[in-house]
Amino acid sequence: MYEYVIEGGYPIQGTITASGNKNAALPCLAATLLTKEPVILHNIPEIQDTNVMIEILKSLGAKVEKLSKNNWKIQCEDIKTHELPRELTKKVRGSIVFAGPLIARLGKCEMMPPGGDVIGRRRLDTHFLAFEHLGVNISVNGHFSFNANKLVGADIFLDEASVTATENAVMAAVLAEGETIIQNAASEPHIQDLCNMLNSMGAKIKGVGSNILKIEGVKKLGSCEFTIGPDYIEIGSYIGMAAATKGKITIKGIRPEEIRPLKYSFSKLGISWRIDGDALTVPNTQDLKVNADLGNMIPKIDDMPWPGFPADLTSIMTVVATQVEGTVLIFEKMFESRMFFVDKLISMGAKITLCDPHRAVVSGPSMLHGDHLVSPDIRAGMAMVIAAMCAHGKSRISNVYQIERGYEDLVGRLQKLGAHIEKVDVEE
Repeated sequence: MYEYVIEGGYPIQGTITASGNKNAALPCLAATLLTKEPVILHNIPEIQDTNVMIEILKSLGAKVEKLSKNNWKIQCEDIKTHELPRELTKKVRGSIVFAGPLIARLGKCEMMPPGGDVIGRRRLDTHFLAFEHLGVNISVNGHFSFNANKLVGADIFLDEASVTATENAVMAAVLAEGETIIQNAASEPHIQDLCNMLNSMGAKIKGVGSNILKIEGVKKLGSCEFTIGPDYIEIGSYIGMAAATKGKITIKGIRPEEIRPLKYSFSKLGISWRIDGDALTVPNTQDLKVNADLGNMIPKIDDMPWPGFPADLTSIMTVVATQVEGTVLIFEKMFESRMFFVDKLISMGAKITLCDPHRAVVSGPSMLHGDHLVSPDIRAGMAMVIAAMCAHGKSRISNVYQIERGYEDLVGRLQKLGAHIEKVDVEE
């Protein structure tokens, strides 16, 4: 078992290149099941979640070859089973996106409920709704059983704009008979990546980037070579880290249009950056003062479906707000347990009032002190890393597996940026 040991008080400084988008890599890896031909994927982040997805592909019969760092060749010519391995499925929430491709390819899929973060209930009802519209019979008895004689296109209205349900529906629909319309579809950049990859394999998906997708089913898909886009959640995390530690960072390989939704919310905390081509620079001359709403009202940072502010950055913003002068309301609407990590921030000296499971009022700036922290999920874990880097003294963070599920080579990259962080082996 590993822990991070972090000595706070050292601003980060330097240049990094954005990793590939975790949430795009997972469905794109699953999508390789939709063809017998080879698929080459570039910019796959080397993190725990992608490693598990690749192991699942291997267990299903895929031939997997690592071409170089972050680049893979996958061929699913002979799929030998429709059952996902129990232990691997429990390790990663993204394993649910294997259901759509397997149903489309084999007409069936068996799996245990997926694992992942401990951030509250994560409903799967929307996945089942979409599958049923396409002609899938579903049985739930401690595990999930999906069966379909054939998939037939349908007009589907999703009951919520679920990212993974949209991905599953799209992957099933591309090989369904006839036309499928998906309304209230999620439209995040990672879904756009998946749709663009499928189109390059021969799928016919229109409306990419909107909340209405029109899909004309095709008989089969072919090979492709596709590059995963940058991870804007990781980029947002490093922006927050630079601001909170009063450091300076340049992040290369960004897509400026994907950073726009972040700008407005960060500006409420007095944080800005400049963009030159595909490079974003956060200067060390930030105001770090809350920009009050009209009438000197307390502003709100809240998450919304794309192109709104992403839910995955609310934990990061909560920590950053502890280092900013003024008061702000953080309103995370998606998960009823995500904000509970603030108890640890309070124990470090943060001035936070948790109003309910979704809302926290943060007043700053607070002088944080080192503590022993336990990471409950990927994003709260990264938030704890940032808090530890701001704090006086040393902090220990346990359960770092949860952080490394989403951030590539975090310790190595932070050390290069001047952070005093070590990964140590501890006895269980």
